[in-house]
Amino acid sequence: MKDENGFKPFIPADKVVPEMTGVSIILGILLAVLFGAANAYLGLRVGMTVSASIPAAVISMGVIRVILKRDSILENNMVQTIGSAGESVAAGAIFTLPALFMWMSEWGEGAPSLVEISLIALCGGVLGILFMIPLRQALIVKEHGTLPYPEGTACAEVLIAGEQGGSKAGVVFAGMGIAAFYKFIADGLKLFPSDVDYDLRKYGGGVGISVLPALAGVGYICGPKISSYMFSGGIISWLILMPVIKLFGSGLTEPFAPATALISDMNSQALWGSYIRYIGAGAVAAAGMISLIKSLPMIVNTFRDAMRDLKGGRQASTLRTDRDIPMNVVLIGVLIAVVIIWLVPAVPVNFVGAMLIAVFGFLFAAVSSRLVGLVGSSNNPVSGMAIATLLVSALVLKAVSGATHESMMGVISIGGVICVIAAIAGDTSQDLKTGYLVGSTPRNQQMGELIGVVSSAIAIGGVLYLLNQAWGYGSAELPAPQAMIMKTVVEGVMDGNLPWNMILAGAAIAVVIEILGIPVMPVAVGLYLPLRTTAAIMVGGLIRHWYEKRKYAKEEDKKEAIDRGVLYTSGMIAGEGLVGILLAVFAIIPLASARGGYLGDFINLSAMDNGLGAFLVSPAAKIVSLIVFGLLILTMCKFTIWHKENRK
Repeated sequence: MKDENGFKPFIPADKVVPEMTGVSIILGILLAVLFGAANAYLGLRVGMTVSASIPAAVISMGVIRVILKRDSILENNMVQTIGSAGESVAAGAIFTLPALFMWMSEWGEGAPSLVEISLIALCGGVLGILFMIPLRQALIVKEHGTLPYPEGTACAEVLIAGEQGGSKAGVVFAGMGIAAFYKFIADGLKLFPSDVDYDLRKYGGGVGISVLPALAGVGYICGPKISSYMFSGGIISWLILMPVIKLFGSGLTEPFAPATALISDMNSQALWGSYIRYIGAGAVAAAGMISLIKSLPMIVNTFRDAMRDLKGGRQASTLRTDRDIPMNVVLIGVLIAVVIIWLVPAVPVNFVGAMLIAVFGFLFAAVSSRLVGLVGSSNNPVSGMAIATLLVSALVLKAVSGATHESMMGVISIGGVICVIAAIAGDTSQDLKTGYLVGSTPRNQQMGELIGVVSSAIAIGGVLYLLNQAWGYGSAELPAPQAMIMKTVVEGVMDGNLPWNMILAGAAIAVVIEILGIPVMPVAVGLYLPLRTTAAIMVGGLIRHWYEKRKYAKEEDKKEAIDRGVLYTSGMIAGEGLVGILLAVFAIIPLASARGGYLGDFINLSAMDNGLGAFLVSPAAKIVSLIVFGLLILTMCKFTIWHKENRK
């Protein structure tokens, strides 16, 4: 049966097949927690996350079709709908909330409670879904054929080609298993170093590469262009700015603020911590604002169209494929979430902050829902929305309550809720687009999104608390770049004691990059990150470039190889992320041994008196790391271009 636009979904509206079942809910929750935790770890290391929709859909088809012998495309779609929510909640949370941990540590107040973190993520996720529901008819149905929703459409294509799902699910699991084993022996057993660095102390700067599977996976999924932009940002920081700072600063006889040591005595890490990270923060903040300003016409049009659609109303439809959660339920849910944010003591947001969330939340939910339809989730300026919210909130709360610790925590909590709202609204609209194409029931999908948000919000609080207790945010293991930038923005408004010369220098670099017509955000993120991180991402991008330029017998073979690569690298990211969480657990479990007081110390073989520790700091160890990393890359080829179906 066709809808009002004449579109006929894969499953007709008058046909009822299994959709929201116990199997789909349980499997969806498991994937939401899995991909949420993995993306949280990834985002805290590199400042970005990857979409979980297609991997979740493929895993779902592998489990439901092959193992459980069930055959319902709508059941599979429900699994990916619930599962993909975890990645979006994680993205919104890790971009902002680690700032709370860093502040409370600096203030000697311990850490925020699990309840606080989970409630912020939960309220943001629920509001993001509820704000998007009234927009579904306007964005998904009326603009079908106008807004492509690239991730949502791609996921629908994967689901419709479900007969291939069983074998492809094995690709995801292979990537997970190999990356998990690799991560465990590298960072758990520490049989070889996971970072290969060469410090150019005399000239300033340094070179290196992190030989880790998740970073190569990110580069492959992002593609060669984005990877090259990020790598170029790293080149600017580590091979241009650092040598310049070293050249002109070595003659100083006193430390140059904010550093407390002489520039002549600094190595590359000290230069990064004292200067480059502030320049990078300024660049990222400026890039976010530039992205937001460029989107202003679309923001205005989206908001206007949404309001027109809501005011105009529409006749109730009896079609299964046109049933949403009732509007009265949506309004009550929004009211309850805002009241919880305002009145629950665990959430450090007052009445003014709750009102700011209600206003900015709906605005950015509408913006995010439409933007991902045009340019995809990866190009959604969530950071810019968060920074804009933080600036306005900081100014308002400073005027109302003063520059207090409570105000600063309130500002970042507001930003956290808004960031989750924008991320989950974009994810919800992509999932609803998938459902529209395959013939799902919107109401069931919206309920599935809520289930995914609840489970992910509960899990993300534990994950953030665990990772902070194990390594701490802002450390080499978890630099938390996005959260560090948000923290810097709030401190700049509240205290005014930031090195504004560095911040403004970074902003100026971002403006120049924008004038040159180069995508500014990936370059800015690369400017902030260590070069070894962006170098590993570049390796993944080059592999993707090789796959795309390689000669194939058929165009279908090329697409098959590239798609298998996306699935394999998604598995790599998930596998490393999960082992990263496991190692964090090991790092806080007490266990007295000769090598330390925790289980993580016990499994660290490099601490044994067997010469391994001395080997790991030798040049030979770096060569071994590069060889092992090369073997990892060969496994990517084994499951993609060297797969029997793709051989010429």
